[in-house]
Amino acid sequence: MNNMKTVLLLGALTGIFLFIGGMAGGRQGMLLALVFAGLMNFAAYWFSDKIVLKAYRASELPESEAPRVYAMVRGLSQQARTPMPSIYVFEQDSPNAFATGRNPAKAVIALSRGIIQLMGEAELQGVVAHELTHVINRDTLLATIAATLAGAIMFLGYQMRWLGLFSGGHDENNRGGALGMILMAILAPLAATVIQMAISRSREYKADAGAAQLTHNPEGLASALEKLAVYSRRLPLQATGQTAHLFIVSPLSGKSLLSLFSTHPPIEERVARLREMRLT
Repeated sequence: MNNMKTVLLLGALTGIFLFIGGMAGGRQGMLLALVFAGLMNFAAYWFSDKIVLKAYRASELPESEAPRVYAMVRGLSQQARTPMPSIYVFEQDSPNAFATGRNPAKAVIALSRGIIQLMGEAELQGVVAHELTHVINRDTLLATIAATLAGAIMFLGYQMRWLGLFSGGHDENNRGGALGMILMAILAPLAATVIQMAISRSREYKADAGAAQLTHNPEGLASALEKLAVYSRRLPLQATGQTAHLFIVSPLSGKSLLSLFSTHPPIEERVARLREMRLT
């Protein structure tokens, strides 16, 4: 279900791109926007792991310091038949975690110091399994594709605003078309952002389900999410909006006015879905 939803949302992004590209500059405009956005996001995809780990001053966690974490990650990786990711820690008391890396062979799971200290065994296992599922599902790649299309739409929207302003100012008969072009230049990037966030939320649900299947214990992750919701409000994570989508729970909870623009589904809904899995 989530895979189909992701495909449909990516299709919607592609459709918006083709439509606004044709309005803004025909095939040449579309190609220019796609190449520009693609280069930007390809670079981000290739170096994103190094960038985000450096941004949060994460360092590799020695196995001697956290043998239970290593045993947990090793066991889950073997069970999932995927290469064991590197394990990093970032020194923040706020409990949270994220996965990064361009493919399973280059993956990193980063845990805050707070999440290692606050989570029980089953809870931490659920968190690790969630992040490992992101790695297995190549969600970093999917996020990059979505960002490329959304970035291309925003680039075209910017060009259309200027085109609409200049064409509207010199031709009395073209003001209606220019106004429509400016309106589309505003609405299309907005729609692209909403769809990009919807893709992110869909992948979170899928990672939750994957974690439940991998651990055979949906309650572990459900309990972890409830604890994360409480502690994240008490101890806000020092994070940037550009990397918020990476974390298991949004470090920007409460700062977004509309759920449509949230990178994560409501924690209450995620917990309810996990506990339904336990009952079935």
